[in-house]
Amino acid sequence: MKGFSNFVLLAAAAALCVPAAMAQSATTTTTTATTPATPKYTINQRKNNQQQRIGNGVENGSLTAGETHSLEKQESGLNKEEHTMRAEDNGKLTSADRTALHQQQNHLSGEIYKDKHNAATQNVNPKSEVGQRQRNQQERIGQGIKSGQLTARESSHLEGREAGVNHEIAKDRAANGGKLTAGEKAQVNRQENRNSKAIYNRKHNTRTRG
Repeated sequence: MKGFSNFVLLAAAAALCVPAAMAQSATTTTTTATTPATPKYTINQRKNNQQQRIGNGVENGSLTAGETHSLEKQESGLNKEEHTMRAEDNGKLTSADRTALHQQQNHLSGEIYKDKHNAATQNVNPKSEVGQRQRNQQERIGQGIKSGQLTARESSHLEGREAGVNHEIAKDRAANGGKLTAGEKAQVNRQENRNSKAIYNRKHNTRTRG
């Protein structure tokens, strides 16, 4: 009789342990499933990587001035947003801030890839004087982006100006059977002189990518 009582007590104890073990297992599984993955790179590392990719695209001609203007405008916007986030939390980023910035950098990364692999490219082997000046300006801007001498905001501004000149050249050529008149060439050279000076000034001021 005593042995039977012990058996009953052991069986009851085992029955109580099984649900507890299952509950612990479920809790562990839930915790593991909801734990966010740690990003492989920091926010600064990602920003620097994006700038290197954009700079390479400008230098090798896979990004046009218009595309670079748009990409750098987006990057500049992210930098401004990060600055605001840090100002609100004593110079630091919260976990939610980092998640939001990484998601936005993911989107921008996809935009960079698409723009570098679409059909729009620069002429990297121009024959005309105007074309050679355009290529030279792009190489200088691309180098400034990669080295950090140009911030995203400065690059966006410079490439906006270059895109404007390119649009004007295309319009003039369309109106003259694919050619530029002597007066149009002189006008473009004056504009490129101003752009050249702007590139130099932006690359040699106190602002850097950081």
